[in-house]
This record gives sequence, C-alpha cells and structure tokens, in this order.
Amino acid sequence: MTSKYAPIHQAFAEQIEFFRQKLNLPTEVWDDIERAAHDRAFVVAGAQGADLLYDLRGAVDKAIEQGTGLAQFRKDFAQIVAKHGWTGWTGEGTKAGVAWRTKVIYQTNMATSYAAGRWKQLNDPELLKIMPYWQYHHNDSVLHPRPLHKLWDGLTLPPDHPFFKTHFPPGGWGCLCWVSAVTKEKYMLAIANGKGKPPEGWDAVDPKTSAPVGIDKGFDYAPGAGVDTPLRQVVQDKLVTYPPAITRALSHDVNRYINAEQGVENFAREVIRDKQRKESLWLGFVENFEQVQKVTQENVKGYLVLLPAENVRHAYNEHLLDSDGQRPLVDQDFAQASIVLTEPDTMKQGDAVFGGGKALLVSKSIGGEIFNCVFDILHGKKNRALAFRTLFVNGVGGR
Repeated sequence: MTSKYAPIHQAFAEQIEFFRQKLNLPTEVWDDIERAAHDRAFVVAGAQGADLLYDLRGAVDKAIEQGTGLAQFRKDFAQIVAKHGWTGWTGEGTKAGVAWRTKVIYQTNMATSYAAGRWKQLNDPELLKIMPYWQYHHNDSVLHPRPLHKLWDGLTLPPDHPFFKTHFPPGGWGCLCWVSAVTKEKYMLAIANGKGKPPEGWDAVDPKTSAPVGIDKGFDYAPGAGVDTPLRQVVQDKLVTYPPAITRALSHDVNRYINAEQGVENFAREVIRDKQRKESLWLGFVENFEQVQKVTQENVKGYLVLLPAENVRHAYNEHLLDSDGQRPLVDQDFAQASIVLTEPDTMKQGDAVFGGGKALLVSKSIGGEIFNCVFDILHGKKNRALAFRTLFVNGVGGR
C-alpha cells in the first residue's frame, strides 16, 4: 500500500509549542531518561553544561521553526561545540561520526516534536467528531524500511487502542512513519482489507530492548501524550544522581521555569482570599542541600520546595504587629521565602509540628528587616520536600 509522506520539516504551532515547553536536562548517556520523560525534557547525550544545552536547544528550535535543514544545523552544531569546548562526545573526531551524531540529534527532535504536535491535533475533539479513527502510514521514502512498519501501513484503529500507546511513530531511529485521522467509512474499508486490527504478536516484547518487537529501545511511547506529566516527576529523581554542581545549576533553571508560570506573590494573594484553595505552589528544588544536611543530618538532595496554601493563610492571619517588632505580612513577603531558604544568614534545626520529623529554621536580613521562615522536612514517596510552614518579619511597616 502506498502512503503519502507527511513532511516533518514544515513546522506548525503545536509542534513548536511542544518543543518550547521542555526543560533542558543534563545527561551522560542517551537513555538516561526514557519514553514519555522526553516530552518534558530536552537532552543531548553527554551535554551537561547549562550554557551548552541552551545553545544546542536554540539550534534545534531554529531548525524546527525556520526549517533551515540538516546542513545548517550541522554548521550551528560545529560552532556551538567550538564555542563551549565540548569534547568527548560520541561521534567526535571523524567526519562520518560527526555526520551521524548531528543527523541523530536533528532527526530525532524533528520527528518527535512533529509527532507530538500531530498527537495534539489528532486529539482535538472537533476533529474526532468528523474523523474518529486513526490510520498508521509507512513512509515509502525510507531507504531501509522496517518490515513490521511496512506491515502496519494502513492499520486503522480507534484512538484509544493500546497499539497507539506504544507504536505511535516514530518507532525508532530514522523512522518517518506517521498517523492521520480518518472517517468511519475508511475504518470500515480497512476492516474489509484486513487492516482493522493489529497483526498477531504486535505487542510481543523483545527481551533485548524491553520494547515491542519492531520498535527501537526507548521509542515505545506516544510523543506528546506525556506533556501533562508534572515536570517535578521527571526531574526529581535525576537530581539525586547528579553531581552537586549540576544539581544546583539545574535546580536554579527549574526554579526560574516554574516561577514564570505562577508568581509567588500572585499565588499568595489568591489563596489568602480564597479559603477553599488547598494546593501547594512548587518553588523548585532545594539548591543548598549540602548546607541543610550539615545542619539537620537529613539528605534533601532532589527535594522540592513547596508553599502550601493553608500555611500561607495561617502566616498571614496569625503573624500580626506585636511589641517585639513583628509586623503584619503582605503578599510580597512570601516571594522571599525561597530566597531566605537558599541564601540564609542563619540556619538551625527545629521539630516538625505534625508526625514528628525535623524542621528547618532559616532567617535572612532583607531591606533592613529580618525574615524568619520555618520549613518542615517531608519524606513522602512522591513529594520529598521542604514545605513552608510559616513566616514572620521583624521590622517596621504595615499590611
């Protein structure tokens, strides 16, 4: 069956949006992160410097948005490598090696971002009303086609079929297969042609790759389907394994990324006035984890910093003007909490209020006032965190 090729070099809004919401993530080898984690992270195996990753990401972004092509990407890659003095990367040293490595980086990011953009388009409710089925297409321009990918050409299934959870293309390095939306009539035609269900053994797992047979290692996921996965779940465990310098750099990057989504001051203002709000604002990760461990004997590397709504309200309503110079809090004060934690003048161990455990007492002089914060150390399975408990400010001023 001959299939029209869907050109991945023609960028569209959903494709660009998918790529730009990623966080730069340092890695040592290509499979440091796998499957849907790639929806939230931009990685280049072996690239660990923040500035290096930033420039490499910019080159890929340029290739996606402007369609500048592989040749221009190779020129940009060479300039970036020279600028940062990056050595030791796989493919370095030979013309063939450089050509292979740049092609892998370029094609993988182009193909997965295209697929993720298509995933979002195909899941549009209005489109699903008209074309409620998905059809798999093999790209006939591939020089060395995979036999199973050719076998799946024309396969037409409901979007929620398990096949698309693991076989949504690309299904491997250099795979250019794609999926289109089709009508019920085309689905019925596919059934008549024996293409209305996957062939026997489609979900058999290859023990060498831990992926279904015919799918390369790490490609058994649907690009774009994991964009709603909380970023913290992708990064938190990685921070535990990184060297301290990389951990701190990545923490700072994450903090900046998250605070851009919801400012602390706006969050505080909203939850103070809405007593029904129960969630916590994620401020990022503990950057000075070595200092905290020295004081508390608790290893908090990779731990989150959280600002629970109920604790913001408690501090705002309870810490009023008193004879010791404590002043009432204002919305802007809560934006200082992470600064006090990361760059404290003093740090002591305390006791958590509920469930035992330990707390961290930190203080810092800011603008002639002393900001005192308390953070409880939480050892949860998913949210290992330093959770803000309270804040009081000694100085002059008013609500």
